[in-house]
Amino acid sequence: MLSKEILYHSFFKNTYSPQDRSAISWIVIVTAIILNLTCYFASAGSFRLVFPITSLIVGIFLYIRHPIHYIGFTWIIWFITPLLARLVDYKVGWDPSRQMLIAPYLVVFITIVTFLKYLPSTSHQEGLPFLLGSIGVFYGFLVGAIYNQPLPVIRSFLDWLSPIIFGFHLFSNWRDYPSYRKNIQRIFVWSVLFLGAYGIYQYVVAPEWDKYWLIQSKMFTSAGNPVPFGLRIWSTLHSVGPFGTVMQAGLLLLFTSSSPLIVPASAVGYLSFLLSQVRTSWGGWLLGIIIIFSSVKPQLQMRLITIILVMTMCVVPLVNIEPMSTVITSRLESFSNLEKDSSFKDRSASYDRNLNLALSNVLGNGFGNIWKVNEKTGQIEVIVIDSGILDMFFTLGWFGAIPYITALIIMIISVIKYTEGRIDSFISAARAISIATFSQLIIYSGMLSISGMIMWGFFAMAMAGHKYYQYNQDHH
Repeated sequence: MLSKEILYHSFFKNTYSPQDRSAISWIVIVTAIILNLTCYFASAGSFRLVFPITSLIVGIFLYIRHPIHYIGFTWIIWFITPLLARLVDYKVGWDPSRQMLIAPYLVVFITIVTFLKYLPSTSHQEGLPFLLGSIGVFYGFLVGAIYNQPLPVIRSFLDWLSPIIFGFHLFSNWRDYPSYRKNIQRIFVWSVLFLGAYGIYQYVVAPEWDKYWLIQSKMFTSAGNPVPFGLRIWSTLHSVGPFGTVMQAGLLLLFTSSSPLIVPASAVGYLSFLLSQVRTSWGGWLLGIIIIFSSVKPQLQMRLITIILVMTMCVVPLVNIEPMSTVITSRLESFSNLEKDSSFKDRSASYDRNLNLALSNVLGNGFGNIWKVNEKTGQIEVIVIDSGILDMFFTLGWFGAIPYITALIIMIISVIKYTEGRIDSFISAARAISIATFSQLIIYSGMLSISGMIMWGFFAMAMAGHKYYQYNQDHH
């Protein structure tokens, strides 16, 4: 009887040492991995259901018992789930519902507990952007629930709200900022190494499961041809754009790390980043470098220059290997001739067609659909808007877009004012990543899904770091 009471007290009262909690967390994670592997090889069809459920269970356990591991687990689930879904599709057949992709959202939505518990007490202070952003999202949800089908509405709701509540969770744990900073640095260094290495493998070999996904999804325009040396790299992620955003963030974070993995991670990371041919993310990376360089002390500037030189020495020889050299060079040359670039012309035409329509849409269409009127037939049609700004106004209308955009502007103004970046390069990098991702909203909907996780998450980390240093300064 006594032993049962001790066991109960240990689990629910958190009396284990940090080392014990870490060990138990790893036991739970490894057990889940073994269970999922067994399920995949024994019955791949059921893996589509088992994987999201086990991810949610492990996420809940880590959220309660080891919050630091929960953060790393969340990022990893986002990074690997699309690849796992492709492996299952290749083994048992195409799943148009893409049900496995719900796993990252389930893991993130655990932080709704943090959001509901702490937002009321912080909404009048630094938490205001998260409140405003969520108001815009809930408005879009209500309008969508009235006019659109339930499943698309729920999917859009997850895309929009997940980054906000995860970002708030990071910010609300500002007292543990050093631990969170260390965990995120470690996770992204390993992720750049793994995603970059797999991306190069994907480009050279064109694995059957990736070719199968490309053929079934018919995303040839954005992802290339399903042949070796014909793909645009998206690595383990769902498509080229999210891969570019993740690698942009990871490569900027490498400047803040002292890990021995920096050199190999940089080599495969930059090569795959270039082979992805995502010019928007290339520009975002350059903007991020400028922001970091302009905000750190001279000693850190010299370290930054040294790292860039070392990375350049690692990457340039690889880039000069054919056929990679031709692909990368031609893409770089397109910057000097944008007026003739088909992608640039398509986006310009999209703005010409839809800007006035979006801005005149006061109430918005809500989550689940974006609409336009066909000028020839007069029929209302569903369209996909390749712009975050247009997407906001089409979806949220003025009533939802104004609080949402206001939230982003408040965060930008706040993080620009921070001076802690001069002594903490992570804060400088987090600010650079979030602002660079925000700047790309004019090109694509970077406030959603994994891209939104990057933008809101690193805004939150910069804000958490600022509050951490401010608190320590005021109390010492």
